[in-house]
Amino acid sequence: MQKKIIECVPNFSEGRDSAVINAIADAIRSVAGVRLLDVDPGEATNRTVMTFAGEPQPVMEAAFRAVREASRLIDMRKHHGAHPRMGATDVLPLVPVQGVTLEECAEMARELGRRIARELAIPVYAYEASALKAGRKNLAVCRQGEYEGLAARLGGDDPADFGDRPFDDAIARTGATAVGARNFLIAVNFNLNTTSTRRANAIAFDVREKGRVLREGGSPAGKPLKDEQGNPLMQPGTLPATKAIGWYIEEYGIAQVSMNITDITRTPLHVAFDEVCRAAAARGIRVTGTEIVGLVPRSVLIDAGKYFLAKQQRSCGLPEHQIVDMAVKSMGLAELAPFEPEHKVIEYMLSPSQDKSLTGLTARGLVYTTASESPAPGGGSVSAYIGALGAALATMVANLSAHKPGWDDRWKEFSDVASEGQKIADELLALVDEDTRAFNGVLEAVRMPKGTDEERAARQHAMTSANIHAARVPLATVETAARALPLLRQMALKGNQASVTDAGVGALAIRTAMEGAAINVRINLSSVDDPEASASILRSLQDAMKHIGEIDEIMQIVNSKI
Repeated sequence: MQKKIIECVPNFSEGRDSAVINAIADAIRSVAGVRLLDVDPGEATNRTVMTFAGEPQPVMEAAFRAVREASRLIDMRKHHGAHPRMGATDVLPLVPVQGVTLEECAEMARELGRRIARELAIPVYAYEASALKAGRKNLAVCRQGEYEGLAARLGGDDPADFGDRPFDDAIARTGATAVGARNFLIAVNFNLNTTSTRRANAIAFDVREKGRVLREGGSPAGKPLKDEQGNPLMQPGTLPATKAIGWYIEEYGIAQVSMNITDITRTPLHVAFDEVCRAAAARGIRVTGTEIVGLVPRSVLIDAGKYFLAKQQRSCGLPEHQIVDMAVKSMGLAELAPFEPEHKVIEYMLSPSQDKSLTGLTARGLVYTTASESPAPGGGSVSAYIGALGAALATMVANLSAHKPGWDDRWKEFSDVASEGQKIADELLALVDEDTRAFNGVLEAVRMPKGTDEERAARQHAMTSANIHAARVPLATVETAARALPLLRQMALKGNQASVTDAGVGALAIRTAMEGAAINVRINLSSVDDPEASASILRSLQDAMKHIGEIDEIMQIVNSKI
């Protein structure tokens, strides 16, 4: 199951006192399961932006602790800086990264806002996707009048959404906070083979959502056209949810189009890249590379890599690192400096070290670890790994077929098979480690104290739960491995016939995976003291094992073609 990950990017009204900044950062670090990714203080703005991420509940707890620490250490009566602000914690957006919708983030933001108001007595405005009032979607509306205007707003006709009350000494110290939810924002610069800021700006105006001011005669020197209210008439750009300007970077000796993509669901990075390339080419200029500022979600590079593979009519069913590499090469992400995905992709930075996982081992290392005196990894993990190899063979045959000379018009057919095969292989690889974790969970339950009646009851409950989980993991291996069989059959029938035996070996590997995992399901169920759960798991196992008959049919196809 995909882990849920959100990002939080709070802005604190202190950018000069390192002791205060470090104390707030330490409050974030104090929560297990949260990774502080960036701390960016600004002296002129007297403001620090922090970025951290993790699963939703730990991130919300870290956000609360950071707000609490900021309210303790920052006195807004003494604050001065260039950036608009209204509180010690000025803004606190939650951002969906993986497995979470914007709507879910919005509800989390409201929950967090209520807690801040309730426990810290700080007035909270809900903005962007979490806004309770239509006008407050815009942060500028929530922050209208800034800190100095709070006394006139609170407790009156423009109350805070949570914790509203008349301005008092406590609010005078902490100010108010805006808590919201927004889509991920990407800051990106497109490198140009020109030093002209004017031409870079022209390209930016071509593509940004706001566009450019319409002028008389269509000439840049013409008088601006205005509507009846006197507002400038605008010619919209081609990319929704984008803001952009052109500038010259002396350090690199080039001009860039500097862009913020405020909603990657409306304008993905690869779409922005292609459109800036088109607009630049129309003005005789080339985009030579791309510079991503800060971090991006994994999906941004995966979607880009698949987009460029598809443009080349190449299979998208490749291992993830190859898809990411295609994105890096296609958009020139390493033109100005090395691009290291492990330091630029949020999910990669949050992932535990692969060095301690079974799938992070070499083939030799996995064999030797399995052969050791430890009971884990055992047959369940090995079954999942063999299944992953079987699915990988289906993927390989599909990728080779997509590349076969004369079959160019069939690339999409084989790409779809390869993509599904790669997905199944990845799921089975995850089950390799999950099976060992499940076994260790059983051992932990066995070691629980059993002196008192209460301890014995708790131990029995834990053992039942652990054994049920230990049975469900190999059941998932059986069900997941079975999904590879239609792919292997399709590749045996229609794939590159030079690789038909690879499809056959894949089918035999899937048989071993399914039968091996099945006996692990049954042995683990023998320790489950829950007849209803056992019966449900056995029914699911019987349904999944019905597919094993497909393997004989696949082998008949393979043998007929040898």
